[in-house]
Order: sequence, then structure tokens, then C-alpha cells
Amino acid sequence: MKDGFIKTAAAVINTEVTDVIHNEEQIKTAIDEADKEKINILVLPELCITGYTCSDLFFSDRLKKSALDSLINLKKYTKGKYPVVAVGLPIVHTGKLYNTAAVLHDGKILGLVPKINIPNYGEFYEKRHFASGISFKADSTIRIDGEDIPFTSKQLFTCEKMQDFTFGIEICEDLWAVSPPSEKLALCGATIIANLSASDETIGKDDYRRTLISSTSARLLSGYIYASAGADESTQDMVYSAHCIVAENGVILNENKPFENKKMTVSEIDVSRLISEREKNTSFSPIDEECVRVYFNQEIKETPLTRFYAKNPFVPDSKSDLDRRAGAILDIQSYGLRKRIKHTRASCVVLGISGGLDSTLALIVAIKAMDLLNRPHSDIIAVTMPCFGTTKRTKSNAVKLCEEYGVTLKEVNITNAVKQHFKDIEQDETKLDVTFENSQARERTQVIMDIANKNGGFVIGTGDLSELALGWATYNGDHMSMYAVNSSVPKTLVRYIVRYEAGRSKKELANILYDILDTPVSPELLPVDKDGNMTQKTEDLVGPYELHDFFLYHTLRFGSTPSKIFRLARYVYSDIYDDKTILHWLRTFTKRFFNQQFKRSCMPDGVKVGSVTLSPRGDWRMPSDASSRIWLDEISELEKEYLS
Repeated sequence: MKDGFIKTAAAVINTEVTDVIHNEEQIKTAIDEADKEKINILVLPELCITGYTCSDLFFSDRLKKSALDSLINLKKYTKGKYPVVAVGLPIVHTGKLYNTAAVLHDGKILGLVPKINIPNYGEFYEKRHFASGISFKADSTIRIDGEDIPFTSKQLFTCEKMQDFTFGIEICEDLWAVSPPSEKLALCGATIIANLSASDETIGKDDYRRTLISSTSARLLSGYIYASAGADESTQDMVYSAHCIVAENGVILNENKPFENKKMTVSEIDVSRLISEREKNTSFSPIDEECVRVYFNQEIKETPLTRFYAKNPFVPDSKSDLDRRAGAILDIQSYGLRKRIKHTRASCVVLGISGGLDSTLALIVAIKAMDLLNRPHSDIIAVTMPCFGTTKRTKSNAVKLCEEYGVTLKEVNITNAVKQHFKDIEQDETKLDVTFENSQARERTQVIMDIANKNGGFVIGTGDLSELALGWATYNGDHMSMYAVNSSVPKTLVRYIVRYEAGRSKKELANILYDILDTPVSPELLPVDKDGNMTQKTEDLVGPYELHDFFLYHTLRFGSTPSKIFRLARYVYSDIYDDKTILHWLRTFTKRFFNQQFKRSCMPDGVKVGSVTLSPRGDWRMPSDASSRIWLDEISELEKEYLS
């Protein structure tokens, strides 16, 4: 449970219809396995104590009594066991028979939840046997084994030591209903919905079931555990496939596909991540509805992770998804720029072209915007501004790229202007300090700003989201523009979008783009070596962009703590980076993210393309004077624990 991870399991048993003794032993075996794996919540199928397909045998007093006896046995069996367990059985209450989920933990029946929506169509005829539990109020109880037990669908089960771990129950058809119980349960505080089900298998139903569960978890900003009956149910009229799913906020974390026959489907639901989403979502409005809350205790343990986390969370995993995403981002960027050109009636747009990734993507966007406007590519003025650190490779790529696209290319060598500036401010030009570097960046910005003025245009900014997060830009230098097309595109994604464009370009252009992709990222502000080679590589100075983008994503998207980010980074990058490296760059990221906010507070307009952006007018509002102390203190504790 540490860091908000709740280890969940949907389990299937080898059911023998009406053989309660056999089913009880199967359930005990599942409990033992869940206890061994330190599962927080174990969900079993609907009516698993008796079997779902008992039909009119549900009216048998012998079957009902045996089911109740089994429930009491299972209650006692959970004594000293770690998991909370949800099992299904028929229960007689107030003269009616109810399809019920029982929640057990540590020798207690925490609550009984009756099914609300009773199907009576197609192959289902549950109303023949079961009544709806909709009329039971939150304070309704039933007496079992000398104890008064809550008997209502209006109850939540909450871990005493981690109250974000709160789950509610719905049963099979409840999920398919127009207004499922899970809606109110989520609004009352449930971060996880457990569904005990017996859904028969028909052609295409698994896809619909999967979509329904995924969309429900997304709509409720919740986790969802779905455990369905297996193939050992009666096949008289229906076949059951043991389709079990664990989902979180629209993502299927793990699945026992139909007839796959896994006994247990396990994954970790991140409830702290869900709470973060709910906090930011103003349309998620908690309700003050009557609901009983039942508490249980579980020791907080560090849950081993098995779920998938992307090394590059901004980048889709599959090529088809990546191509689709890259195309969509280019559309968003180019349409945004198109509007700004139209609105300002600009006769041209101007950008600095360096032969690097960011300026290349900005140029591609500008090309597409001009195509949308039916204007010639020559209305784009690309300016190369060589100075002390410019290499032949980057300059050549910049020139060839502009020639291929047919844009207007200008070269303004800023070396003499920068040297004159050094004289003016009494800067020793052999002193390779921040003044040496920033003077060049500001000179470049002045050049393209004035060229834009001269030609009735405006300057396109080329800086990306990763640079904004780290403050890796010169204030009032490359930090400034009139419209920043890359400002919400992180470096890892910039690379993939350029690669996407290369893959669909003609050979000559593609070769240029591929060489740009193979060129190390550099601001080229320090002098080249005696052979004319690059001496300044950005990632040697600020760290790997893939790590920084990972830190950025989990910081902004979910408000994760440094401890949690470190844990996830270790899990994802164990084959690439050691603990020392991850912690070093996490400290760097944290310091720079806080200290460089002042640059983001006055950043220019730029189009939003994804869920994470740093615009002060949009998704991220932060005081420029915020202290990083408590975050750095946490990193210090991690360093003591893992590096000493």
C-alpha cells in the first residue's frame, strides 16, 4: 500500500454447482494464495459459494443453509489473513432471497451488499429467484452468527491506515445498468469498485465487456476489479469464460482473457493517482449521500509492482499509435500557428534554424501552417546565426533543410556583434561563463526579432516543454518569441515527431532529418574544438531528457512525491540507470524546476497539445518564489537510504 498502490486480484475457482463444500475449499485455496501474495483485496465471482447456475435449486432450504454455513466458515478462515475478500452467495433476508456479496476480513463479516439490478431478459431470469436490494437504507442490518452486519448497497469499505483505499461493491448486471451503483459509490468516496460477476460468453461480448469496464473506470476516475465465473458453471444453456479484468481510469492493467484459465488476475491500482485526478477535476463533485462506511485494518506494506509503466510516458508504445499521435500533434500545432498568422495578418514568420531537433520541428509546423493558408513556403524566413560553437554538421543540415522545404534562408553571422558586445560590457571573451553563453542567445533573439519587424512578421519560438521545465533557456533570449509552437511538446516526443516526419518524406529530405536526429542536442554556445567538433552536449550538463521527461510527467500529471517518482524510475529504468544516477538527476530536476519558474511565469503564447503543459495561463500556476525545500529534503532521505 505504500505510495498508494493497492494490490488487487480477481480470482476464479473450479466451481461445482451446488457443491458448497467443494466451492468453499476452492475459495479457501484462493484466499491462501492471496494471503501469500499480500493481496489487499481479493474479488471472487458472483454466487461463487453455490455456483451461479443453480436455477430453482436456489429455493432449496438445504442449499441456502449450506451457503450461510459456508460463509461463517470462510469468515473464521480469514482470521489472521491479510486480504479483504469479496465472495458471492444467496442470502435470505426479510422474507426474500438476495444475490449478495459478502466482504470478509480478519475473522469478520464487514458487510453484505445485495444486488440492485436484476436481469430478466434474454438468457437471464434472475427475478424468478432474487429480489432487488434497492430498498435497503444505509443503516439496514442483518444478524448472522450473533452479529449485526450491514445489509445494504449503500456502504463503503475503508482501510483505517490508508483511507484513500476505499472500495464499493456492485454485482454483475449493476455494471450494465443505465445508472449503476458505482456512480454514487465513487462520488461518496470509493476509489475502487469491485464487481462480482457471472457473465456468460457470446460472440463479441468480451470486447463490449472490456470497453464497458474501461470506460466506467475512466468516467468514475476509479479502479475497477471484475471477477467473472468460469467454465465449470453449468453449460446447460450458457458457457462462462472466467473473463477477469483489473482497470484503472480507462486503462486495462491486467486481464484474464476469455477461456485463458488463469486462477488469479493481479495488478496494482494506484489510488493516490486517482485521488490526484479527482482533486483536479472540478466536474467530479462528491455527494453528501447517506452511506455507511465500514473500516478495516491492513498493515501498510511496500507492494511489489507488476503493472506496466512507460519509460517515455509522453510517447505512445506502438508505432501505429505513435504515427497517429504525431500526426495529430502536428495538426494541433499547425492549426494554432495558422490562426495566429491570420489574426496578426503577418506577411511572414521568422525562426532561428540551428540544425537541431527543436528548430526542425518548428520549421515543419510552419511549413504545414503555410500549406493550410495556401501561402508559399518562401513566407517563412529561417535564419541561421553561426557563432563560436556552430559546427559544420549543424549548419549544413540547417541550410539543406531550408533548401528542401523551399523557405527563405538568411545567414547572419553574429560572431563580430557578440565580440563587440563583450567589449561594451567589459566581458573577457576567453572567460567561458554564463555571460559568454547568454550573450549569444540574446543576440540571436534580437536578430530574428528585428528581421521580423523589418518584414512585417513575427517570431516563432522553438523551445520545448522539457527545456521549460528545467529552465534551460536564456531569459529574454531563446526564452522569448511571439508564438511558441513547441512549448507543450517534451523533448522525447519532439524526437519521435521528427522521426515520424522523416519516415514519410522523400529520400533527400528524410536523410537530412535522420542526420538531425542523430546529432547530439546542444545549444552550441561554447567554442568548437580544434577539429571543429561540438564541445557542449546538453544532456551531459542537465541530464538525460528521458529521465527528466519521466520526472516531469509524474510530477505534473499526478503530483507524485520524489519518493514515489524514484520508486517508479527504479522500476522502469533499472536496466539503464543505477540508483545514484536517478537520484542525482532527480535532485537536479527538482532544483531547476523550482528555481526557474520565473521564466515560465512570463512565457509567450503557445498551443497546448497534451495533458501536461506549463503555461501560466493554462494548466500550471506556480509562484516564482516557491521553495523546493521539502522536496529536496525527501530526496536527501532517499540518498541516505539508498546510497549510504
